[in-house]
Amino acid sequence: MSASAVQVEVQVESVDSSDGTVITYRTVGSGPGLLIVPGALQTAADFDGLAGALAGQFTVHTVERRGRGASGPQGDAYSAAAETADIEAVRAATGARLVFGTSFGGFLTLQAALRGSAFDRIAVYEPGVAVDGSVPMGWADRSRRELDAGRPAEAFLTFVQGINPDLSGRAPRWLMRIILRLAIKKPERLQKHALLAGSIREHAEAERTEADFPRYAEIGVPVLLMAGKDVKTTGAGRATVRLKDVLADAKLIEYPKLDHFGPETKPEAIAEDLAAFLRGGTA
Repeated sequence: MSASAVQVEVQVESVDSSDGTVITYRTVGSGPGLLIVPGALQTAADFDGLAGALAGQFTVHTVERRGRGASGPQGDAYSAAAETADIEAVRAATGARLVFGTSFGGFLTLQAALRGSAFDRIAVYEPGVAVDGSVPMGWADRSRRELDAGRPAEAFLTFVQGINPDLSGRAPRWLMRIILRLAIKKPERLQKHALLAGSIREHAEAERTEADFPRYAEIGVPVLLMAGKDVKTTGAGRATVRLKDVLADAKLIEYPKLDHFGPETKPEAIAEDLAAFLRGGTA
Protein backbone atom coordinates (compact mmCIF):
# COMPACT_ATOMS: atom_id res chain seq x y z
CA MET A 1 0.00 0.00 0.00
CA SER A 2 1.34 3.42 -0.89
CA ALA A 3 2.11 5.78 2.00
CA SER A 4 -0.11 8.69 1.04
CA ALA A 5 -1.04 11.58 3.28
CA VAL A 6 -4.24 11.22 5.27
CA GLN A 7 -6.23 13.60 7.44
CA VAL A 8 -5.47 12.73 11.03
CA GLU A 9 -6.10 14.18 14.45
CA VAL A 10 -2.93 14.85 16.41
CA GLN A 11 -2.80 13.95 20.10
CA VAL A 12 -0.12 15.58 22.25
CA GLU A 13 1.16 13.39 25.07
CA SER A 14 4.10 13.58 27.45
CA VAL A 15 6.48 11.47 29.48
CA ASP A 16 9.16 12.22 32.08
CA SER A 17 12.70 11.50 30.95
CA SER A 18 15.24 9.90 33.27
CA ASP A 19 16.42 13.30 34.59
CA GLY A 20 12.85 14.45 35.22
CA THR A 21 12.59 16.63 32.09
CA VAL A 22 9.12 16.54 30.55
CA ILE A 23 9.22 15.39 26.92
CA THR A 24 6.10 15.82 24.81
CA TYR A 25 5.32 14.00 21.59
CA ARG A 26 2.69 14.22 18.87
CA THR A 27 0.78 11.01 18.06
CA VAL A 28 -1.24 10.17 14.94
CA GLY A 29 -2.34 7.08 13.05
CA SER A 30 -2.67 3.39 13.78
CA GLY A 31 -0.47 0.35 13.35
CA PRO A 32 3.05 -0.51 14.53
CA GLY A 33 4.66 2.21 16.65
CA LEU A 34 7.10 4.54 14.89
CA LEU A 35 9.13 7.37 16.42
CA ILE A 36 10.18 10.42 14.40
CA VAL A 37 13.14 12.38 15.81
CA PRO A 38 13.49 15.90 14.32
CA GLY A 39 16.81 17.59 13.66
CA ALA A 40 18.38 20.84 14.80
CA LEU A 41 16.29 24.02 14.32
CA GLN A 42 13.18 21.84 13.87
CA THR A 43 10.12 21.11 15.99
CA ALA A 44 7.77 18.13 16.08
CA ALA A 45 5.03 20.02 14.22
CA ASP A 46 7.40 20.50 11.29
CA PHE A 47 6.95 16.77 10.60
CA ASP A 48 3.16 16.64 10.64
CA GLY A 49 3.30 16.16 6.86
CA LEU A 50 5.50 13.09 7.11
CA ALA A 51 3.53 11.76 10.07
CA GLY A 52 0.30 12.18 8.10
CA ALA A 53 1.79 10.37 5.11
CA LEU A 54 2.65 7.41 7.34
CA ALA A 55 -0.38 7.46 9.64
CA GLY A 56 -2.36 4.97 7.54
CA GLN A 57 0.22 2.28 8.27
CA PHE A 58 1.87 3.27 11.57
CA THR A 59 1.10 4.87 14.89
CA VAL A 60 3.51 7.78 14.54
CA HIS A 61 4.97 9.49 17.61
CA THR A 62 6.98 12.61 16.76
CA VAL A 63 9.29 13.59 19.61
CA GLU A 64 9.31 17.23 20.68
CA ARG A 65 12.97 17.35 21.59
CA ARG A 66 14.05 19.14 24.76
CA GLY A 67 14.36 22.89 24.36
CA ARG A 68 11.30 23.05 22.11
CA GLY A 69 7.57 23.64 22.54
CA ALA A 70 6.07 22.20 25.72
CA SER A 71 9.05 19.92 26.35
CA GLY A 72 11.44 20.93 29.09
CA PRO A 73 14.64 22.96 28.58
CA GLN A 74 17.95 21.60 27.37
CA GLY A 75 19.40 22.28 30.82
CA ASP A 76 22.85 23.48 31.86
CA ALA A 77 24.24 19.93 31.71
CA TYR A 78 22.99 19.32 28.18
CA SER A 79 24.35 16.23 26.43
CA ALA A 80 23.51 13.80 23.67
CA ALA A 81 23.11 11.19 26.41
CA ALA A 82 20.25 13.22 27.89
CA GLU A 83 18.53 13.35 24.51
CA THR A 84 18.94 9.62 23.91
CA ALA A 85 17.34 9.08 27.32
CA ASP A 86 14.44 11.25 26.12
CA ILE A 87 14.06 9.08 23.02
CA GLU A 88 14.11 5.94 25.13
CA ALA A 89 11.49 7.40 27.48
CA VAL A 90 9.12 8.01 24.57
CA ARG A 91 9.93 4.61 23.07
CA ALA A 92 9.20 2.86 26.36
CA ALA A 93 5.97 4.81 26.91
CA THR A 94 4.65 4.06 23.43
CA GLY A 95 6.13 0.60 22.84
CA ALA A 96 7.45 1.78 19.46
CA ARG A 97 10.03 -0.52 17.85
CA LEU A 98 10.62 1.52 14.69
CA VAL A 99 12.36 4.89 14.38
CA PHE A 100 13.17 7.55 11.80
CA GLY A 101 15.57 10.40 12.54
CA THR A 102 16.70 13.25 10.32
CA SER A 103 19.87 15.38 10.49
CA PHE A 104 20.86 15.83 14.16
CA GLY A 105 17.85 13.70 15.03
CA GLY A 106 19.40 10.94 12.93
CA PHE A 107 22.59 11.25 14.96
CA LEU A 108 20.57 10.98 18.17
CA THR A 109 18.68 7.98 16.78
CA LEU A 110 21.90 6.08 16.10
CA GLN A 111 23.25 7.09 19.50
CA ALA A 112 20.08 5.80 21.15
CA ALA A 113 20.52 2.46 19.39
CA LEU A 114 24.11 2.28 20.65
CA ARG A 115 22.87 2.97 24.17
CA GLY A 116 20.44 0.06 24.06
CA SER A 117 17.11 1.41 22.80
CA ALA A 118 15.25 -1.63 21.46
CA PHE A 119 14.51 -0.77 17.85
CA ASP A 120 13.81 -3.45 15.25
CA ARG A 121 14.46 -1.16 12.27
CA ILE A 122 16.12 2.24 11.98
CA ALA A 123 15.87 4.80 9.17
CA VAL A 124 17.89 8.01 9.07
CA TYR A 125 18.03 10.87 6.56
CA GLU A 126 21.44 12.55 6.32
CA PRO A 127 22.20 11.90 10.00
CA GLY A 128 24.46 14.50 11.57
CA VAL A 129 27.15 12.11 12.73
CA ALA A 130 30.72 13.36 12.88
CA VAL A 131 33.43 11.73 10.77
CA ASP A 132 36.37 13.27 8.92
CA GLY A 133 35.36 16.76 10.03
CA SER A 134 31.79 16.47 8.76
CA VAL A 135 30.54 18.61 11.68
CA PRO A 136 32.79 21.70 11.57
CA MET A 137 32.58 24.00 14.59
CA GLY A 138 34.81 26.92 13.57
CA TRP A 139 31.74 29.11 13.12
CA ALA A 140 30.32 28.56 16.62
CA ASP A 141 32.14 31.28 18.60
CA ARG A 142 31.21 33.98 16.10
CA SER A 143 27.61 32.81 16.02
CA ARG A 144 27.42 32.91 19.83
CA ARG A 145 28.84 36.44 19.88
CA GLU A 146 26.28 37.60 17.32
CA LEU A 147 23.47 36.04 19.36
CA ASP A 148 24.76 37.73 22.53
CA ALA A 149 24.84 41.04 20.63
CA GLY A 150 21.16 40.68 19.67
CA ARG A 151 21.87 39.91 16.01
CA PRO A 152 20.17 36.53 15.49
CA ALA A 153 19.88 36.90 11.71
CA GLU A 154 23.65 37.38 11.43
CA ALA A 155 24.23 34.50 13.84
CA PHE A 156 22.05 32.25 11.69
CA LEU A 157 23.90 33.34 8.56
CA THR A 158 27.19 32.46 10.25
CA PHE A 159 25.79 29.02 11.08
CA VAL A 160 24.53 28.40 7.53
CA GLN A 161 27.86 29.29 6.00
CA GLY A 162 29.97 27.59 8.64
CA ILE A 163 28.20 24.24 8.69
CA ASN A 164 28.38 23.89 4.88
CA PRO A 165 31.68 25.52 3.91
CA ASP A 166 31.79 23.88 0.46
CA LEU A 167 28.35 25.18 -0.57
CA SER A 168 26.82 28.18 1.22
CA GLY A 169 30.19 28.96 2.78
CA ARG A 170 31.60 29.96 -0.60
CA ALA A 171 29.01 32.67 -1.26
CA PRO A 172 29.53 36.29 -0.12
CA ARG A 173 27.66 37.13 3.08
CA TRP A 174 25.69 39.89 1.38
CA LEU A 175 24.39 37.43 -1.19
CA MET A 176 23.53 34.81 1.42
CA ARG A 177 21.53 37.42 3.37
CA ILE A 178 19.34 37.95 0.29
CA ILE A 179 19.05 34.21 -0.41
CA LEU A 180 18.00 33.38 3.14
CA ARG A 181 15.35 36.12 3.19
CA LEU A 182 13.91 34.86 -0.10
CA ALA A 183 14.22 31.12 0.57
CA ILE A 184 12.94 30.99 4.16
CA LYS A 185 9.66 32.59 5.20
CA LYS A 186 9.78 34.93 8.17
CA PRO A 187 7.99 32.63 10.71
CA GLU A 188 10.41 29.83 9.90
CA ARG A 189 13.41 32.17 10.13
CA LEU A 190 12.26 33.36 13.55
CA GLN A 191 11.89 29.76 14.72
CA LYS A 192 15.43 29.00 13.58
CA HIS A 193 16.74 32.12 15.30
CA ALA A 194 15.06 31.09 18.56
CA LEU A 195 16.52 27.57 18.42
CA LEU A 196 20.01 28.55 17.28
CA ALA A 197 21.67 28.82 20.71
CA GLY A 198 20.55 25.29 21.52
CA SER A 199 21.62 24.11 18.09
CA ILE A 200 25.19 25.25 18.76
CA ARG A 201 25.26 22.98 21.82
CA GLU A 202 23.80 20.15 19.76
CA HIS A 203 26.40 20.41 17.02
CA ALA A 204 29.17 20.56 19.61
CA GLU A 205 27.87 17.27 21.05
CA ALA A 206 27.91 15.64 17.63
CA GLU A 207 31.45 16.89 16.93
CA ARG A 208 32.60 15.59 20.32
CA THR A 209 31.71 12.01 19.35
CA GLU A 210 33.78 11.87 16.13
CA ALA A 211 36.34 9.46 17.61
CA ASP A 212 33.48 7.03 18.37
CA PHE A 213 32.36 6.75 14.73
CA PRO A 214 33.52 3.09 14.37
CA ARG A 215 31.15 2.12 17.18
CA TYR A 216 28.18 2.40 14.84
CA ALA A 217 29.25 -1.05 13.64
CA GLU A 218 27.76 -2.34 16.90
CA ILE A 219 24.23 -1.56 15.66
CA GLY A 220 22.95 -4.97 14.60
CA VAL A 221 19.47 -4.16 13.26
CA PRO A 222 18.70 -3.15 9.64
CA VAL A 223 19.31 0.53 8.90
CA LEU A 224 18.00 2.52 5.94
CA LEU A 225 20.27 5.44 5.04
CA MET A 226 18.67 8.22 2.99
CA ALA A 227 20.40 11.18 1.38
CA GLY A 228 19.57 14.10 -0.90
CA LYS A 229 21.22 15.69 -3.90
CA ASP A 230 24.21 17.12 -2.01
CA VAL A 231 25.41 13.74 -0.81
CA LYS A 232 28.95 14.40 -2.05
CA THR A 233 29.29 18.08 -1.17
CA THR A 234 27.98 18.41 2.40
CA GLY A 235 29.29 16.98 5.64
CA ALA A 236 25.99 15.25 6.39
CA GLY A 237 25.90 13.73 2.91
CA ARG A 238 29.45 12.41 3.09
CA ALA A 239 28.88 11.04 6.58
CA THR A 240 25.83 9.14 5.34
CA VAL A 241 27.91 7.41 2.70
CA ARG A 242 30.61 6.57 5.25
CA LEU A 243 27.99 4.99 7.50
CA LYS A 244 27.07 2.56 4.71
CA ASP A 245 30.49 0.94 5.08
CA VAL A 246 30.42 0.87 8.89
CA LEU A 247 26.93 -0.35 9.77
CA ALA A 248 26.43 -4.11 9.90
CA ASP A 249 23.22 -4.14 7.84
CA ALA A 250 22.59 -0.96 5.85
CA LYS A 251 21.02 0.14 2.57
CA LEU A 252 21.49 3.60 1.02
CA ILE A 253 18.91 5.43 -1.10
CA GLU A 254 19.73 8.76 -2.74
CA TYR A 255 17.10 11.33 -3.75
CA PRO A 256 18.56 13.62 -6.43
CA LYS A 257 15.67 16.10 -6.25
CA LEU A 258 15.74 16.61 -2.46
CA ASP A 259 17.95 18.75 -0.25
CA HIS A 260 18.87 18.26 3.41
CA PHE A 261 15.36 19.24 4.49
CA GLY A 262 13.51 16.81 2.22
CA PRO A 263 11.66 14.89 4.96
CA GLU A 264 10.24 18.18 6.28
CA THR A 265 9.46 20.01 3.03
CA LYS A 266 8.67 17.13 0.64
CA PRO A 267 7.62 14.21 2.86
CA GLU A 268 5.73 12.45 0.08
CA ALA A 269 9.02 11.95 -1.78
CA ILE A 270 10.40 9.60 0.89
CA ALA A 271 7.26 8.23 2.59
CA GLU A 272 6.74 5.20 0.36
CA ASP A 273 10.34 3.99 0.58
CA LEU A 274 10.38 4.66 4.30
CA ALA A 275 7.14 2.77 4.93
CA ALA A 276 8.26 -0.21 2.83
CA PHE A 277 11.52 -0.52 4.74
CA LEU A 278 9.95 -0.11 8.17
CA ARG A 279 7.39 -2.81 7.40
CA GLY A 280 10.21 -5.20 6.57
CA GLY A 281 10.06 -5.00 2.79
CA THR A 282 12.44 -3.60 0.19
CA ALA A 283 12.60 0.18 0.00
